Amino acid sequence: MAICKSCGKQIRWIKTQAGKNMPCDYEEVTYRIPKSGKGRANIVTPNGEVISADIVPNGTQDAAGIGYISHFATCPNADQHRRSKL
Repeated sequence: MAICKSCGKQIRWIKTQAGKNMPCDYEEVTYRIPKSGKGRANIVTPNGEVISADIVPNGTQDAAGIGYISHFATCPNADQHRRSKL
């Protein structure tokens, strides 16, 4: 178990397909990929793929799978950890 040093919330690290470690909220979410292909959230799958999908209640019949929300999207102190792009 890992803890965010900024907000104290429990997180998990997932290695993205690009080989980078991404902090994600610990709780898993169930998602569905909309027909338009553009969802309301970016979901990180357990294998490190980042997809655009809609979060749906657990047990929803047309759910595509489980994933996690990037902790950068939910941490109140996320700006402290962003790398500047010059």
